[in-house]
Amino acid sequence: MSAAPTPASEPAPAAVEVSQQAVDAKFHLITRRLQEVLGGDSIKALLQQGKTPKCYWGTAPTGRPHVGYFVPLAKIADFLRAGVEVKILLADVHAFLDNLKAPLELVAHRTKFYELLLITVFKSLGIPTSKLRVVLGSSYQLTREYNLDNYKLCATVTEHDAKKAGAEVVKQVESPLLSGLLYPGLQALDEQYLDVDFQFGGVDQRKIFTFAELYLPRLGYAKRAHLMNAMVPGLTGGKMSSSDPNSKIDFLDAPEVVRKKIKSAFCEEGNVSDNGVLAFVEAVLIPISELRLERLHGETAADKDEGAPGETIGAQAPFVGAGAPAGTVFSVFREDKFGGSSHYGSYEELKDAFARKELHPKDLKAAVADALVHLLEPVRAAFLADEEWQRVEKLAYPDPNAKPEKKKKVKVYHPPPPGKGKNAKPAQAAAEGAPAPAPAPAPAPEAPVA
Repeated sequence: MSAAPTPASEPAPAAVEVSQQAVDAKFHLITRRLQEVLGGDSIKALLQQGKTPKCYWGTAPTGRPHVGYFVPLAKIADFLRAGVEVKILLADVHAFLDNLKAPLELVAHRTKFYELLLITVFKSLGIPTSKLRVVLGSSYQLTREYNLDNYKLCATVTEHDAKKAGAEVVKQVESPLLSGLLYPGLQALDEQYLDVDFQFGGVDQRKIFTFAELYLPRLGYAKRAHLMNAMVPGLTGGKMSSSDPNSKIDFLDAPEVVRKKIKSAFCEEGNVSDNGVLAFVEAVLIPISELRLERLHGETAADKDEGAPGETIGAQAPFVGAGAPAGTVFSVFREDKFGGSSHYGSYEELKDAFARKELHPKDLKAAVADALVHLLEPVRAAFLADEEWQRVEKLAYPDPNAKPEKKKKVKVYHPPPPGKGKNAKPAQAAAEGAPAPAPAPAPAPEAPVA
């Protein structure tokens, strides 16, 4: 028998020549405003080869999303400008595993709520949702292959490493559940099954990211890069958290609620080291203002659809007052009798002015509240105009103080027995009106005795 002919090898694709300047520009977009980058060289290598980097950002649909989400969502605009393929993971399985933060019967409703909200927020930021791919975790996390890899991890990972990896993300309790120990391994496997080159998340995910870098290669999978944004401080200190209503502002909060929360936030005059209001300006408002200014100047790089009419809801103006000098990224309005409005070209300028007590906390809070109300208005308007979204919201987050509806008792009429009840006749009258009883039958004759 003759050997099968060897197929002719196809010529290798010609290398795409990419200028170092273009590589540096894209890498700058991908990594700017981040707190930390692990494995950035692997992203640079892809860019130098002319390849399209792929990433994912994931969130577990547990508590109600808060305005701290503006940080990663706005950063995704930079990824799209650099030509990165972006996947949004709605990690419904993770939501259930995280110490029952989301009971199983609520997970589906909360996942839908998150999807509706995130898509709306992206549009309010002018980010083209047509370029994003939303993936449901359970669409692949329940497959045979994924679970087999999970078992392989379980046979490799120590309890110490699993607990340490989830320390900043998984709810910590005195007697941890096994589900919380599985959480980091599943998040590591997501990088492989979503087929991405890097994962993006908050710096609170760092231990899970380093866990993935250690254990994925042990399964024969590639080590990915990891990009981290800073966490948004809460209004009362610590990080902004869905589980602490006093530390956060919800996307659907009414304007008066937003202003009340900002007004009551800690913002000591001259204090720049422990100031949630000032930190919010740095992490959320100025980056969004800069994105909008760049868009006005046509500086959206590879993302030509950013800010397009069909991809945008709400006004897209930067937080810059009328008459502000060129280069301003944030303005604080003040009446002329109090010195007039002030304009800042960077966060550092605003921070220094606050430290020197040239900017009063009351004026800063008013400017932040105005900007935030402006940001949230199109999101809240979209929610109020969508009855289906409102229905999903009630199912996802039922009112814990709502009293269950009392079932109305159905009265069933039972007629009184004869001779009883208010309509019964007196006994004598009843006897007189009653028909005569039938005569008793005559006894049978006795048989004769023989």
